[in-house]
Amino acid sequence: MKALPNILTSLRLVLALFMFLALAAAAGGVPYLSERLDPMAQFALQRWAVYAFVVAAVTDFFDGWLARKLNATSVWGAILDPIGDKVLVCGAILGLLSLGPQPMVVLPAGLILFREFTVSALREVGAGKGVSLPVTLLAKWKTTLQLTSLALELIVAAWGAFSLPEDAGFRGNFATAAHILFWIAAVVTLITGAQYWERTRKALA
Repeated sequence: MKALPNILTSLRLVLALFMFLALAAAAGGVPYLSERLDPMAQFALQRWAVYAFVVAAVTDFFDGWLARKLNATSVWGAILDPIGDKVLVCGAILGLLSLGPQPMVVLPAGLILFREFTVSALREVGAGKGVSLPVTLLAKWKTTLQLTSLALELIVAAWGAFSLPEDAGFRGNFATAAHILFWIAAVVTLITGAQYWERTRKALA
């Protein structure tokens, strides 16, 4: 039972890879496969990609909760968990952008990617100097905001793949809510990135 948290984290990595490949294939980015897909198959891939993302996002909550509940925290789990989060978020952003032009998404998506790679580099440099950067409460909220807003953005981008109302007003309001939440996630992401940067700077000064 104590291996369950790490199994869930590993599952998140597998689901993230599937999600990205499914979105890339639906967008025409997988050689030999994409060109053989009809519109219905493309829609099916988009649906399953969104389902995989949602399941993977749920595992992000349960692996940490189970690790604490089962007293199964480990160094391997502490390494895998943030990797799983970043692979899922970055894979979702790249897959989302592959589905077509989305002006309201490009800038916050780029800022989130910039922050994630920067903090990963800070952690690597800090670890080499004996500096630890534990996850803050705001950073946990950041991940929740990222995953929730990305799920909504994926639905907006893959709207035709779901049996959702085609009413322009409803669709527009849904998209606006998704965009606002995604921008909020980007702002919180940058704030946490600045906090990690400052903590690393002080520790290495």
